[in-house]
Amino acid sequence: MMQHVVMFRRLAHVDADTAREAALVERMRGLAREIDFIRAWRVSANELDRPICWDYLLEATFDDAAAVERYLPHPAHQALVADLKTYFEWVACDYTR
Repeated sequence: MMQHVVMFRRLAHVDADTAREAALVERMRGLAREIDFIRAWRVSANELDRPICWDYLLEATFDDAAAVERYLPHPAHQALVADLKTYFEWVACDYTR
């Protein structure tokens, strides 16, 4: 199994907009319903207010690296990325479990 883990934080130049942020996070949470080869999907919010922490964590499970490579250009994923990049920055890590 391949894990795809992404941490998100609000862009420094973006003013906090709780309604917009909530809508984007809900779209993140719902993406797995649009891509049938995602095996597991979880989006969690950071609960501690520490400078080192990012705001959200996405954890996804795929069968293998090839499935991650299919996911990245998927139209549903790319549509979400287009909107997320106006509000968040992120870092990712992919590893075999």
